[in-house]
Amino acid sequence: MGDSMTEPLAKASPAQAIRSDPDDEIFLEGPRSRFEEFFTLLKVMRDFLRGFRALHFVGPCVTVFGSARIKPGDPNYELARKMGAAIAQLGFTVITGGGPGIMEAANRGAKEAGGRSVGCTIELPSEQPTNVYLDRCVRMHYFFARKTLLVKYSYAFVVMPGGAGTLDELFEALTLIQTGKIKNFPIVIMGTDYWKELLHFIETMAQRGMIAAKDLSLIYATDSVDEAVAHIQSKAIEPFGLKRVARPRRPLPLLGERGLSR
Repeated sequence: MGDSMTEPLAKASPAQAIRSDPDDEIFLEGPRSRFEEFFTLLKVMRDFLRGFRALHFVGPCVTVFGSARIKPGDPNYELARKMGAAIAQLGFTVITGGGPGIMEAANRGAKEAGGRSVGCTIELPSEQPTNVYLDRCVRMHYFFARKTLLVKYSYAFVVMPGGAGTLDELFEALTLIQTGKIKNFPIVIMGTDYWKELLHFIETMAQRGMIAAKDLSLIYATDSVDEAVAHIQSKAIEPFGLKRVARPRRPLPLLGERGLSR
């Protein structure tokens, strides 16, 4: 057996290591006392309550997923910006994770088009800045609570190039639709050159019987803003009878509710 098999694993350097949140680490490492589990349950409930109060009156949304690492001037940033504007012009509120990159681009496009722009951010050990193009922002502690909110208020999902988090969000939305947990809301994948291997792999899954052939229709891939808008129009606005309203429901400030003015 070579020396390489007996050498100890090297420790990550401080620059590489990302310090985890102690509360999250403890929560996920196994059973704890009944009191501790109940206290965690209260914190989860607080997260959801904060989100419900902040987002209840933002109107029908389209969620845009994508990388926080893409900079202004990148073609995918500009594509997300145009898509954010087009979504707003359809009458939807654009909702993102509220951070930089693709999220900023989509929120920026919505604001520049005179639409509504909302963010649902997350507390991270390495602080992620909130973008400046938000009419409303709610900050969550738990990832699963944040992902629930990004699904709960949306009638469509636009998936731009991104990393592991974007893949997680894409497949969570796809699984919820596939299993009937949410309605058949459209999923639009943009940046097709970036996603081409993934799209091929999804087709392979269908060919090998890991998903149904009809599940392929749940995803619509295009780089055209006009085609994406037409798909959302036909798969979200028309089937669900969405229409613009002159007098939206009024929030109750006593319950911590706030409307979203433009």
